[in-house]
Amino acid sequence: MTVQVHFSIVADGSMYNRKDMSDPAVIANRRAFLGSHGVTLENTTRLAFTYQGEEAPYNRYLTLDASLYGTGMTGEGEPADAIVTTEPGKVLFLPVADCIAAVIYDPVNNVLMLTHLGRHSLEQGGALASVAYLATNFGSAPYELRIWMSAAAGKENYPIWKRDNQGLKEAALEEFRMAGILLEHIIDNPADTTTDHSYYSYSEFLKGNRSEDGDHCVIAWMDDD
Repeated sequence: MTVQVHFSIVADGSMYNRKDMSDPAVIANRRAFLGSHGVTLENTTRLAFTYQGEEAPYNRYLTLDASLYGTGMTGEGEPADAIVTTEPGKVLFLPVADCIAAVIYDPVNNVLMLTHLGRHSLEQGGALASVAYLATNFGSAPYELRIWMSAAAGKENYPIWKRDNQGLKEAALEEFRMAGILLEHIIDNPADTTTDHSYYSYSEFLKGNRSEDGDHCVIAWMDDD
C-alpha cells in the first residue's frame, strides 16, 4: 500500500466558499484539481470542519463508511474535525486557508486520517487526540505513523495566545512528539500562508491584506498496489 498526498495552490483556484457550499466555481475547481491527479469528485469525501465557538470541543472524529463516502463535495458535509478511512482508493479532502491540514497514515494497519489542526484544535491538544483516536480504534503505534503537514500561518502573524504565543506548526510538532511520533516520519510544507501568496490566507484577508478570500486544499488516499 502506498499513500498519495497532494496540495493545491492559489493558481488552482479556491476550493471553498464560506457563504455557499454549492458554489459552482468552487465545485469546478475541485473537480479539475482532483482530475489532474486521476481521481474523481464522486469518490472524494470532504472533511467538513465547522467553527463552533471558543469553548466548544474540537474532537469530532469520524471513521467513514458507505453512508459518508462522497459527501461534502457539492454541498454540506457531516461536521467533523478529522475523518478516517481504511479503504484504498477513497479520497479525503480538506480545504484550509491558514490552519494545518495533517495527513496521518498507519502503514501497518492501512489506516488513513485527515485532521484539521487549527488554533482551537491545538488549544485542546488536537494533534495528540488525533493520534490517540488511531491508537484506540485501530491499534496504531505512534512510532509507525507517517505524517504530512500542509502550509500554515506562521507564528509572527498568527500566534496562539493560549499556548504562550506558539505558532501552529510549533504547537503541532510539540504535540506529535509528545504522542510518540518520530520526527523523521513527518513531512512538513514549511510555507507560511500569511506571507506566501501561492496560498490563501483567511486571516490576511480579514486584515485587508489580501483581495481574495478562498482556500487551498489537501487530498490524500491509499493506493492498493
